[in-house]
Amino acid sequence: MSAPPIDTPGPALPRENLATRLAIRIGGQAFLRLRSVWQRWFLWVLLAVLVSALLVTVVWLAGRHEAEQVQAALDRDTADAAADLRAGLQRNVQSLHALQSTGLDSKRWATESTALMRGHREWLRLEWRDRALRTVAAADTPYRVRSVDDDNRRGAQSDVALACASARKTDGAAYSPSHYVALPDSGGIEVMELCVPMDNGDHLIATYTLRDVLIELVAPTLRRGQEVSLTEPDGTRLASVGTARRSGSRVFSTQQLIDLPGAALVLRVDGWRAAPDVFPNLLTGLVTAISIALVSVLVLLARDTRRRLRAENELADALAFRKAMEDSVITGLRARDLQGRITYVNPAFCEMVGFSAEELIQAGVGEAPYWPTELAHEYQKRQTHRLAGGMPPREGFESVFMRKDGSRFPVLIFEAPLINAHGVQTGWMSAFIDVSEQRRVEELSRATQERLQASARLATVGEMASLLSHELTQPLAAIASYASGSLNLLQGARGDGAEVAMAVRRIAEQADRAGQVIRSVHDFVRRRDRTREPAAPQALIDAVLPLVRLQARKLGVRIDVVLADVLPAVLCDRTLVEQVLLNLARNAMQAMDMPELRDRVLTLRVARAGRIGTPDAPADTRQWLEFSVADIGSGIDAEVAVRLFTAFFTTRADGMGLGLSLCRTVVEQHGGVLMHEPHQPRGTVFRFTLPIA
Repeated sequence: MSAPPIDTPGPALPRENLATRLAIRIGGQAFLRLRSVWQRWFLWVLLAVLVSALLVTVVWLAGRHEAEQVQAALDRDTADAAADLRAGLQRNVQSLHALQSTGLDSKRWATESTALMRGHREWLRLEWRDRALRTVAAADTPYRVRSVDDDNRRGAQSDVALACASARKTDGAAYSPSHYVALPDSGGIEVMELCVPMDNGDHLIATYTLRDVLIELVAPTLRRGQEVSLTEPDGTRLASVGTARRSGSRVFSTQQLIDLPGAALVLRVDGWRAAPDVFPNLLTGLVTAISIALVSVLVLLARDTRRRLRAENELADALAFRKAMEDSVITGLRARDLQGRITYVNPAFCEMVGFSAEELIQAGVGEAPYWPTELAHEYQKRQTHRLAGGMPPREGFESVFMRKDGSRFPVLIFEAPLINAHGVQTGWMSAFIDVSEQRRVEELSRATQERLQASARLATVGEMASLLSHELTQPLAAIASYASGSLNLLQGARGDGAEVAMAVRRIAEQADRAGQVIRSVHDFVRRRDRTREPAAPQALIDAVLPLVRLQARKLGVRIDVVLADVLPAVLCDRTLVEQVLLNLARNAMQAMDMPELRDRVLTLRVARAGRIGTPDAPADTRQWLEFSVADIGSGIDAEVAVRLFTAFFTTRADGMGLGLSLCRTVVEQHGGVLMHEPHQPRGTVFRFTLPIA
């Protein structure tokens, strides 16, 4: 038989470890108990603070309410006092009207004025003055021992005169500004005058003392425990009555404007009140406040529910409006997150690329089915730049997309950061515009522009041909004339060799001139900058005189050339300027080709001109010479003057209408102006200016 097992005790715990564990456990429990107590007291303290804040708020509101009531009562009393004051002043005006209604004379003045002064303690003096404001009669108040000397009031006579002038102008009463009047052997008083015009042109002037106005015209109840004063609008105190301020009291002030004809016063009332007594009504105030708080909580809950419902409805309407707007636009919209994944596309973008919204959103990061294969590396590089924080150009950039059927099309892309309501960027928003139609229109416009340029070149060729045919008429006619003269000299054997040689020389000069005209018109039509050189005015006139004289002899015209003394040279293209002079002279002689005109005179004049400028533009600082061609023909009608410089407009049957248009263009290319005006006693004078070299 085996022996029963004997329980052997385990190893004994050290006393120090057991004490440590007990201490830790006791400390933890104490800490938990202390934290619970602290939380409980914290809640009580918080509640006490809230209740105290409520009590303080109620007390403050009650005190403020009582103060507002006191102020409101003071405002009402002051408004009533101001109304009484205005009514009293109006009654005084009526009393003065009644004084002179039955006819005022010197005999009745003493009796009636004395009686009137006894009934108006606020008056210091009543005066009867004539039209010139000289005193006819006066009455002083019987309630003052010493009256006011006229010497002390001389400084205020101008104000009285202004008040009487205003009263006469408005046919009513007028007041003068208040002023200070010194009293004999004492201080002084603040007074103002009332002027009432009489029917015979005289004036009644009543002098008010402002302090007596407050005493007599303001109710005595307003002065009890308060100070009533009259001040100017800027705050200057003029007169005051009532009780002075007591120490430890609170001030309540109010003002009312007394706007009188010719003067303005402010009625000010300062009331003294002790601190409001609110503690007897504290319990009622607390109950009322709690009731109001409960009702307010219910009202706020109902209002919050209605506000939430309204916000939800507005949000639904905003989402529906945004969806309708996004579906209606033709611009493609695409949103991506910061990793490059597509999160939103609108129907316009899906229609543009041919993919559905699900296919685009389900595409992986950095992949897009609308990227062309040959440009995939470029798009990947651009997307990497965006993910690294690079900003796209503000004006956008162009790219190429691929539709689902494989066709390519150009797009214009605008990108901007996508910012949420907290101001944090969550991705990128892109807008796409299909510019295929725009490129087609641009190509069509480019082709149309090329055709227009070709047509313009053909028109220029036609214009050059017209100008050449117009300008070559004169030198060719001169060549024909000189050739006919030479033949006549040779056939008649009346001329010597010198005359024939001169005629042949003239033919050569005019042929050379014809060549210069061809070159000048060619450069003019092509708008080339020709070389300009200094030219003397006499040389320009002498160059065209032979041709002018040929036509003048045929038409019987006398030529007068008037040149000012010491004229400087002008900077110009000689050939074109000579052509301008020749055209103007020829037009002037043709204007005088009338049978009834006997004495035909053509005047060529050159003189210095003033500066060129208009009232709207600054004058040119260069110096100018003025060339004028005057005739004594029939003049220019107003209807013709409007279209005078229009190309291809002419009044002659054989004219082309290019002469004056060409002349104006040539002068304006030189910086000058071409104008015309009537010539006295008859005819027309054309003037143009050229810059001095």
